[in-house]
Amino acid sequence: MSVRRVVAVRTVTTLSRTATGDVVPTAAERAAPRAVDRDPVIAWIGTVAITLLAAFLRLWNLDYPKKFLFDETYYAKDAWSLVHHGYVTGYVDDANDKILAGNLHGLWTSDPSMVVHPEVGKWLIGLAELATGMTPFGWRLAPAIVGSLMVMVMIRLTRRVTGSTLLGLVAGILMCFDGLQLVLSRLALLDIFEAFFVLCAVSCLVADRDWFRAKLAASTDVSTGSTTGTGWGPRILWRPWLLLTGIWWGLAIGTKWSAVFPMAAFGLLFWVWSAGARRSFGIRRSLLKSAVIDAAPAVAYIVVLPVIVYIATWTGWLLHASVYEQHLSNTQYGPYWGSYIKHDAHGFFPELWQSLRSLWHYHHDVYAFHTKFLNDSTHIYQSNPLGWPILNRPVGVDAQLDITHAKDAACSATGSETCLRQVLLLGTPALWWFATIALIWSAVCWVGKRDWRYGIVVVGSLVTWLPWLRYDDRPIFSYYAIVIEPFLILGAVMLLGEMLGRAPAGSPRRTVGAVAAGAVVVAVIVNFAWFWPIYTDGLLTQSEWIKRIWFHRWI
Repeated sequence: MSVRRVVAVRTVTTLSRTATGDVVPTAAERAAPRAVDRDPVIAWIGTVAITLLAAFLRLWNLDYPKKFLFDETYYAKDAWSLVHHGYVTGYVDDANDKILAGNLHGLWTSDPSMVVHPEVGKWLIGLAELATGMTPFGWRLAPAIVGSLMVMVMIRLTRRVTGSTLLGLVAGILMCFDGLQLVLSRLALLDIFEAFFVLCAVSCLVADRDWFRAKLAASTDVSTGSTTGTGWGPRILWRPWLLLTGIWWGLAIGTKWSAVFPMAAFGLLFWVWSAGARRSFGIRRSLLKSAVIDAAPAVAYIVVLPVIVYIATWTGWLLHASVYEQHLSNTQYGPYWGSYIKHDAHGFFPELWQSLRSLWHYHHDVYAFHTKFLNDSTHIYQSNPLGWPILNRPVGVDAQLDITHAKDAACSATGSETCLRQVLLLGTPALWWFATIALIWSAVCWVGKRDWRYGIVVVGSLVTWLPWLRYDDRPIFSYYAIVIEPFLILGAVMLLGEMLGRAPAGSPRRTVGAVAAGAVVVAVIVNFAWFWPIYTDGLLTQSEWIKRIWFHRWI
């Protein structure tokens, strides 16, 4: 009898205490978000301050260089025609020079242009141009604003995931001082918009995870510790955060199609999270039951809604589908579309159906362009995706060479040496190299600790990175990695949090950890400052420039 009593006591103790002797929290307690009402004022003050700092760095001297940089020559002009015609039109050959001279008359034709990316990013660029003018500042304003807001969302996501205001602010600082994010925020390209929308979608999905677990906790029978109702748990159809997630995914894909990969992967992660939440409240076979009971909101919010939003982003195209039909019927695309484009539909629904049919064919042609017409093409700045996290091949978007003191009085070169200016799409090396290590560490922790937070880092990084390996037979560029960056930063910050540890303040362990983590952050800021001239087209002598080009492949 005594032995049985001891065993019984030991069993209860094991179930109610952790290895350190703390009381095991209930499922409802574990469902509480990590950062609910914890120093909210300080958190928001810090968030706003870092966001404003990011905005200052991204808006400073934004109109320089006063010319089209890299693919700005396409997106800036396409955006202008979108907001003025409702669809992208062609333009005359010498349009760039005339635009920079302030002459916008007669530059755009009435014929539609065959663009190879969706239109959300170009609409945003165009709206800023409409508000401020068709100038370098005008077409770079929207990316600068979105790039600054991206820092804010990064802070809030990290704070929610880690439960630490400090780590959230550190994440914002790291993104604020990343060179790749800075330069893309100062260029009229599409990738900064895609990265922002993907980050917003994942942030809302994480918020939905907290919201869903709180709803399950509210339905828990306190006396039994299990959810009330059936053995399946409650069916929750209204998911406001999931609704926002779907909208953000639609906008992300409406900017660049590559966002479909993270949308699919995080849709699966949503299922795993939902099943895990139900299992924590005592529901057996939760993976199977979640696939049934959570399928309706998942399909509605993560599949159907993004498709609706995506199609809605093509409204301008749909309203002018007849223009495309008429123009493309006389090109090599005509035979693939069919004879229907030669006949006008009558009535709202027949016209809508014909427009959607034409949009589908248009997508087929664009996909063929990406997957066939560019095969075996080359570009001086193309790179292998495997090397993106270690910055194997940055992209130069501007270079002004052979600047002498006679041309620019600020040039301090002496003798035969000259000065130069450059804008290089290069991430801050100290950040990216540390974050790459953190990604490997996160994968180990996700498997070893079974901590859902590391799943965000690993899944987010891999699905925004590895799919590009399929397309390495055509020119692809390292700045596509901007979509990977938020997940790498989240992993880096979580590693910094482990370096800080949970030891009491003032203890040797805490002090050493704080110094080590602080050294990483300081190294990133100093490294960013060192590369600042080649992020912003600063004037450098050749010797000063070569000190910043650490590898031959950076030239």
